[in-house]
This record gives sequence, C-alpha cells and structure tokens, in this order.
Amino acid sequence: MTPIDSDTPGSMGTPDPLAEDYQRFLQLGSRRAPHTLYVHERGYRSGTINTDALGMRYSHCAGKRFSVAERGGTARVNLLVGGSTAMGIGASSDEHTVASYLSMLTGEIWLSLAGCGLNATQELLMFLTHQHRFGQIGHVVVLSGLNSLAQEALAEVLAGAQDPHRAQAYQDFLNRFNEGVQATGEARRESLWQRLGQVLAPARQPRWPDIEPLSSPDKRLIRAADCVGRTLRQWDRLLADGHTTLTFILQPLLPWCREVVPSAEQAMLGKLDRQPSNFDRLLGDTFDSQLHMAFFRRIKNQAEPVPCYDMNSMLSSSPVFSEHLFVDRLHFNDLGNNALAKVITAKLGLAQERQALRKVAPIKLV
Repeated sequence: MTPIDSDTPGSMGTPDPLAEDYQRFLQLGSRRAPHTLYVHERGYRSGTINTDALGMRYSHCAGKRFSVAERGGTARVNLLVGGSTAMGIGASSDEHTVASYLSMLTGEIWLSLAGCGLNATQELLMFLTHQHRFGQIGHVVVLSGLNSLAQEALAEVLAGAQDPHRAQAYQDFLNRFNEGVQATGEARRESLWQRLGQVLAPARQPRWPDIEPLSSPDKRLIRAADCVGRTLRQWDRLLADGHTTLTFILQPLLPWCREVVPSAEQAMLGKLDRQPSNFDRLLGDTFDSQLHMAFFRRIKNQAEPVPCYDMNSMLSSSPVFSEHLFVDRLHFNDLGNNALAKVITAKLGLAQERQALRKVAPIKLV
C-alpha cells in the first residue's frame, strides 16, 4: 500500500473537501439524530468505502479484508476506535485508512470500530454491542476526543430549542449534522444559463439556527474532557481481566497541530471559512491552541491510569508533516492516514513487538 501524496489528482482534483462517495455515504444516515448510537449504511459498496453487514468499514491486511462482521476466524484482533477520523473519511479506499496502515505496519489485523459523529460514550456502547464477536483482543487504540467536544455545544443548541416556531429549524440542523459532510445532490447536466445564473447569484450560506450564545469554550472543554476521562476508566475496567492494552490518542485538529499551513491546505481552509460545515461551527471557538493543551491535560488527569497521548503534538515528528495531509480540519488524505499510523506504531512500540514475535528460521549447519 503506497499512500497518495499531495500531488496526486485524487487528493486535489475535487472541489469539495470530501469525495463524492463519502458525501453520499454520510447522507444515507443523516436522518439519525447524533445523540443516538449511529450505525452506518450496512453493506455499502463503492470504489472508495465499503461496509459489512453491521455497517462497519473494512480494513485490509496481507491482501485480505477484515471487519467486525468478517474477521475470518482470526484468534486475535486489534481495534481502532473513534469517529470519522478513525473510520478513514477522506481516504481514497479501504486500503488507505489508519486501520489498514496499522495492519500493514504491524503484520496484525486491526479492525475499524468507528462511526461518524460518535462521542466517547457512544464509542464504548459500540464496543459493548460487538464485544462478543472479537475473541482475543490484543490492542485497543481510541483515536478520539473531538466529537465529545462538538456534542457539548450541540447539547446547548438542543437545550435552546424551546420556541415551537423554531423547532423545525433545529430539526433541520440536526438532520444535517455530520463531521464535515458537504451538501450534495443528484448529478445532472445544467444549461449554460443555469451555470451563468449560479456564478452571478450571491453566495448562499448554509442555514445555522438562531441560538442563544453558548457557554464559554473552556467550560465545554472541561465537560467534554471529563466525559472522555470517565469513559476511558470504564474501558479500563472492562478490559482489565484480559491481556489487552488500552491507549487513548487525542485526534488531531488542524488548528491545534499546525503553525504553518501548506498552500494546498490554505486553499481548503479558505473554502471552509466561506462555507463552514455544521461541525466546524460547533468547534469554531475552540480552535485556540491554549484551549487544546488544557483539554488534553484534563483528559489525561481524568483518565488515569489509562495511557494518553496527544497526536496534535506527536504528528510533527512525521517526516511528511509539512506535506498536504488534511482534507478538512479533522480528516486526512492517504498520506495523512499513513503518517498517523506510523506515529502510533512508533509511539506504542508495535513494530518492535512484531519483530520480537516473528519466528526466526533455523540456521542450517554445513
């Protein structure tokens, strides 16, 4: 598996931050409210993303594909848990997700146990729902954190919907909640006059409910960090009886991990500033790097004794850090997913573990 670099047409040739396949895929589930356990379209098939009978994305290892529903009788698996970044929204195919790259780097099967929009509690519920399917679990890596923060703002949006005349606007907003998904319609050929009209017409901004001011971002950060920390301690208790290692990694957010932004990502950010997604609006006042550091410190303190790492700090150790990695503020292209997997592998010593477990061929005496 060779990652797509920043000059590949697939990473820059589309005008939208996410590929059309992802837009259609996410919108199939857009009617589900985000505070319920999100399940993706089951048995989805495309050249970009494919899901099993449970709605879980496939990962690839040694030329074969695996998933929560199709682990092929393997005795031991590893789990990558999280939201859309862990799921690989932005990857060119199932072979180029973080889970697939972890499989390639470690020589072990990594299953994707991830879903768009899931917060920390919902990630744990997803595990409890499918725990009986896994057999022996080697490693659990929770690559997460931002959905819990976004849903703290979303909870305040919901709490402000007291006026019945505004209820429909809030429902419309909820139905369009997804991590970075951009609106798309059925492809159709438009006339010259229609195209000219679109160019000359004033830009239409996505509708955002008229809500009361949210609480200060530091208060929402505290609540989200406490939720993540409590949930990680629950994970730790659930896995305590086995030989499973548990690690939390705060997923990267572009404003939190970059001081210098590559030109390709600058163009992408300019478009998002002009047409922000609902998810960007929920996180918009938390982009300050000082808030990020306080967020991670509180998660780490609340999650004790679970090991916690911050990918926003670690990603800069990647040799390709200065390249085009992000497709929007929280999703990655193939090169970015490969960089994440390599940093995780190095930080947790997984590549070294693979070497230690490898059987050495006997030496023939001559």
